Amino acid sequence: MPRKYAGPVTAAAVTLSATLVMAGCSGSSDDSDTPKGGHASKGSAAPAVGSQQINPQPASRVKQGGTFKTGIQQWITQWNFYQVDGTQGDGQSIVSQVEPSLFTYDAQGVSQLDKDFLVSAEVTSTSPQVVTYTLNPKAKWSDGKQLSWQDFATQWKALNGKDDRYRVADTSGYDRISAVTRGTDDQQVKVTFGTPYADWKRLFRPLLPAPAIATPDLFNKGWLEKIPITGNSWKVGSYDKTAQTITTVPDPAWWGVKPKLDSIIYRALDASAYTDAYLNKEIDYAPAIQPEDYKRLVKDPGTDIRSGARWDEVHITFNGARGPLKDLAVRQAVDLAIDRKGILASFSKDLPFPVQPLGNHFFMPNQEGYRDNSGKWGRYDLAGAKKLLDAAGWKDNGAGKPRTKDGKQLVLQYVISAGSSSSATDQAQLVQAQLAAAGVTVKIQTVPTDDYFTKYVNTGAFDLVSFRNVDAVFHTLLYSTFQTPSATQVYGNFGRVATPEIQQLLDKAAATTDQSASDALYNQADAEIWEQVHSIELYQRPQILAVRKGLANFGASGLADTDYNTMGWTTG
Repeated sequence: MPRKYAGPVTAAAVTLSATLVMAGCSGSSDDSDTPKGGHASKGSAAPAVGSQQINPQPASRVKQGGTFKTGIQQWITQWNFYQVDGTQGDGQSIVSQVEPSLFTYDAQGVSQLDKDFLVSAEVTSTSPQVVTYTLNPKAKWSDGKQLSWQDFATQWKALNGKDDRYRVADTSGYDRISAVTRGTDDQQVKVTFGTPYADWKRLFRPLLPAPAIATPDLFNKGWLEKIPITGNSWKVGSYDKTAQTITTVPDPAWWGVKPKLDSIIYRALDASAYTDAYLNKEIDYAPAIQPEDYKRLVKDPGTDIRSGARWDEVHITFNGARGPLKDLAVRQAVDLAIDRKGILASFSKDLPFPVQPLGNHFFMPNQEGYRDNSGKWGRYDLAGAKKLLDAAGWKDNGAGKPRTKDGKQLVLQYVISAGSSSSATDQAQLVQAQLAAAGVTVKIQTVPTDDYFTKYVNTGAFDLVSFRNVDAVFHTLLYSTFQTPSATQVYGNFGRVATPEIQQLLDKAAATTDQSASDALYNQADAEIWEQVHSIELYQRPQILAVRKGLANFGASGLADTDYNTMGWTTG
């Protein structure tokens, strides 16, 4: 499952996903890589940064009206984008559709001012750093109140980490703000930072309404099963838990350009059901990345196959807070016993372009600043794994038998979602077989889809778990993933693996405004993260989608955001 980021997938935390978050669309497009309805030949290069295939069309070519139907991974329970249980990617995508995002991302992942919400936003002082936002006076919440500086101030107080009663997924960035004050009027906001912060554009994205998050109780419980107040061109029309559908509709009070579509219907589906639902015309797009799905979808005459280069990584998280994996030597041994190339070969055997092992937790291979820092921890070394386990006191009891220490067997629990894709299931089984060769028994536990994050990943009820972090165009969006947990907050570090050195490097990187110097610090932190075996990066997941022909301004958007106002059905 993907986990989304509060930046492009969440502004507060990274977005999580076990399957696929709804792809974004907007900005420019390059539809030259792959023929519509066809596919690139094996051996062609993966899509480059900035590439996307969204069937870009001007407004005159898009019908007014119609419905877009899509799948989501699960029923959404917690709708607060910033709450620890609100980081599921589909929920965050829907919240971003109905709440102000202030900035949008283009195909290059560059922030662009959204004039529907902001007249301007700029650094007006550097010592201390002050960012001044001037809000569009037309921008209003669904309760009729104007967006104001008080919304910024309330969000900062909820997210800055000073009150642990707010169950926050990520405090980074907000914890560097020293004050949020009123400017020349209620629609001007001055945000003062106690220490410099390079990625200030990822904050307050989305902006949430002050009355809905003003107390810990409202923040934690006021968004359960509903979004209490909205503030964008779309609003939620209905929640149907029986049918497992959520419908969004244009808000008639919207002050900007009217959306083209009449409605978007989101329906909870298991990953295995997407292809049949698409071919039966129950939904209008489906992931085409699984070989068995791609082979069926590419033959459908009413389908375009669209590909792009999204920030999207697949990894395995280790739980360093319980059981054998509390020992760094055991984590390192398990790391060496996992053959990443074997996992990639299984996953990518029928894809139209090659997939390489990912060597970095912060950068994708097609991003500037990428460096493979995996070193020895990215290489398969069964002999080295056995040597580490021997030294750690885990006795080798022979082939096919688990190692033992102090009367206990070396057994790890690998938790997967019941709604997982076939590649996720295959991956778990491959890891199980690979670790057995080192004397480590892996028990695969399949849990209900709706419980996967809230009851297992978020709570640390696992030894090994795999999900996706997506859309972390700003590296600070990953801060909470590697942040040192406190007594009451785990943030996004579900495996609880952290060191003072990693924390210091991330803190310094976040305050460094020089891009090359910042990149160097993130790469230093990354090397330490590999050595500590916080998680094993596997690969950048290609963005390959089957999309209904005639659907414009939507598809494989790469680094860009979804533009829900321009997407729709073509007139001819």
